[in-house]
Amino acid sequence: MNSTIYNPTTPHPSSQFPQIKTCKTLKDLQQVHAHFIKTRQIHDPLAAAEILRFYALSNHRNIEYARAVFNQIQTPNCFSWNTIIRALAESSVSEHSLEALFLFYRMVCDGLVAPNKFTFPSVLKACSRIGNAQVGKSVHGMVVKFGLDDDEFVVSSLVRMYVMCGVMEDAHSLFSRSVAHGGDLNEKKQEGNVVLWNLIVDGHVRLGDFIAARELFDKMPQRSVVSWNAMISAYAQNGFFKEAVEMFRDMQIGDVCPNYVTLVSVLPAIARLGVLELGKWVHLYAGKHKIGIDDVLGSALVDMYSKCGNIEKALLVFEQLPKKNVITWNAIISGLAMHGRGKDALDYFSKMKRAGVVPSDVTYIGLLSACSHGGMVEQGRSFFNHMINVVGLEPRIEHYGCMVDLLGRAGLLEEAEELILNMPIQPDDVIWKALLGACKVQGNIEMGERVAKILMDLAPHDSGSYVALSNMYASLGNWEAVSNVRLLMKDMDIRKDPGGSWIELDGVLHEFLVEDQSHSRAGEIHSMLEEISNKLRLEGYKPNTTQVLLNVAEEEKQSALHYHSEKIAVAFGLISTAPQSPLRIVKNLRICEDCHSSVKLISKIYKRKIIVRDRKRFHHFEHGLCSCMDYW
Repeated sequence: MNSTIYNPTTPHPSSQFPQIKTCKTLKDLQQVHAHFIKTRQIHDPLAAAEILRFYALSNHRNIEYARAVFNQIQTPNCFSWNTIIRALAESSVSEHSLEALFLFYRMVCDGLVAPNKFTFPSVLKACSRIGNAQVGKSVHGMVVKFGLDDDEFVVSSLVRMYVMCGVMEDAHSLFSRSVAHGGDLNEKKQEGNVVLWNLIVDGHVRLGDFIAARELFDKMPQRSVVSWNAMISAYAQNGFFKEAVEMFRDMQIGDVCPNYVTLVSVLPAIARLGVLELGKWVHLYAGKHKIGIDDVLGSALVDMYSKCGNIEKALLVFEQLPKKNVITWNAIISGLAMHGRGKDALDYFSKMKRAGVVPSDVTYIGLLSACSHGGMVEQGRSFFNHMINVVGLEPRIEHYGCMVDLLGRAGLLEEAEELILNMPIQPDDVIWKALLGACKVQGNIEMGERVAKILMDLAPHDSGSYVALSNMYASLGNWEAVSNVRLLMKDMDIRKDPGGSWIELDGVLHEFLVEDQSHSRAGEIHSMLEEISNKLRLEGYKPNTTQVLLNVAEEEKQSALHYHSEKIAVAFGLISTAPQSPLRIVKNLRICEDCHSSVKLISKIYKRKIIVRDRKRFHHFEHGLCSCMDYW
C-alpha cells in the first residue's frame, strides 16, 4: 500500500470516506479529522491521505494544517507525498517551492516510496518557480533513472521547466526528441504534441524573440485555442498591437474558435489601435456564443469602447455589468477623463465610493488625468493630497506625472518644477517631458532649455527633448539655434518620430504620414484636400503658420500644413464614407493648433462629427466646435 497510489480501476479513496467529501468548510473538516483521531481511523493510510488532500488541495486549503497532518503520518504513501509536494509547489509563497524540493529529497532518501509520474511534474514546477535550472537538470536525471522520460506529462513538465528557467537549448533538444512525428497519431498524442509546441513557442516569447516564436507557430502541424491565445496575448502585451489583431483575424479564418481568453487578450490591442468595428464584432461574438461578460471581460470592453472613441457605448456596457470591481470603475473613470468629461469622471468616483469599492492608485491616476484635461487645478491638488494623507497610498511616478501635467497646462510651471525637484522618488524622463511640453505650450524658453538639457542627460538618444527644444527655438525665429540642435541630432544619429494618423474603414486600417502620397487613392485624396483648403478659405480660415517650424517662405509653410497626416486621414474619410457619417481618427502625436482649428471648421462645413484621438486625449469635433473647449 505504501508504495502505490490510487489505481483508476478501483473506487476513488474519497468514496470510502463520504464524511470528508461532504465537508463544505475547513471547520467541517477539522471536526471529521478530530473524529478520525478519536476512532483511530487516522491510522488508515487512505483516510490520512484523504484528510491531507482536503487540507492541501481543496478550495479551503491550509498549508499549515496540511504540513502538520503530513508530519503525523508515520509511513506516508506515494499519494500523500505527491499531495504535500504539489500543494507546496503550487503555493504563491516563494519559500514553499524550496520546501517542496526538500520534501522530494527526503522522499528519495527515505527510499520507502518511489516517486512516480505524478511526483515529478510538481517537483519540476517548484524548480521553475525558483528559476534554478541546475536543480532542474538533477531532477531530469532522476526522471531518466526512474524510467519516466517517455511519459508525456513528465516530458512536458521538463520542457516547461527549461523554458521557465530560460535554458532554451535544453528545451529545444528535449522538444525535438519528444515531439511525435507521422500522420497516424492518436488523439492523445496529437494533444501532447500541441502542448510541447505551445511550450517551446512560449519560451521564445519570454525571451522577447518574437520572430523565432512566430516562425515556430507557423510551423505547428496543429494548433489549439491555447496556441492562438498565447501568440495574441504575447503580441498585445509587448506593444505589437497590429500583429495581435492580424493574428486574431487569421484565427477566425481557421477552424479554432476564439474563447473568453482570446477576447480578453485581443481587446487591449484593438483599443490601442482604435479599430472600433473590430471591437464591436468581438462584443457581438461574446453575446452570440454565450461567453459571459464578467467584470474582467467587461472592463476590457469598457476600455476598448473608451479608447475607440465611443464613450457612450462604454458607459452603457459599464451600467449593464452585473458585477463591477475596482478595475471596471477605473476603466470608466479613465475613459471619461480621456474624453475630457472631467466632471462626469468625478461623479463616477463618487458612485464608486457609494458602492463600497475601495479606490486603488490607478483610480487616482484617472482622477488626476480628468482634472488635468478639465483645467481643474484645485480639485487635482485635493485628490493628490487625499490619496496620500487620507487613503494612505504612496504616490507612484505616474501620479507625479499627472500633477506636473495638470500644473503645466494651467501655466503653473514653477510649481510643477518645484514638485519634481521635491519628489521622494527619482524623476524619470516621462516626468521631465511633461514639464518640457508645458514649457513649449506656455512659451517659457528659459525653463524649456534647462529641462531639455536634463532630458538629454537622462535619455541622450530619445528624439523628444531635441525636437521640443528645436521647436521652441523655431517658434521664436531663432533659426541658428534650431540648426545647432538639428546638427547635434545628426551627429548622434537621432531621428524624429514621424507624425502619423490612421482611420479604420470596413475593417481595414489606413495609415498616413505627413505628405503621404503612397495610398492607392492618393489622387482623390489630393483633390479632396484642395477642396477642403478652398472651402476653409471661404470660411475666413487663415493657416497658423507659426506651427510650421521650418525656415521657409510663407507659401511653403501653408503647403506644409496642408499635408499633415490627420488632414490626409480626414480627406480620405470624407471621400470613403457616406455623407454625415462620423469619422474616427487616431494620431500618434499631439494634434497641432492649426489642424485643431481646421478640423473644427471641417466638421461644420461637411456636417460631420469627427473624433480624433491624439497622444493625450480625445477631441470631439462637431458644428465647428471641439469638446476640449480649446484647452488641451
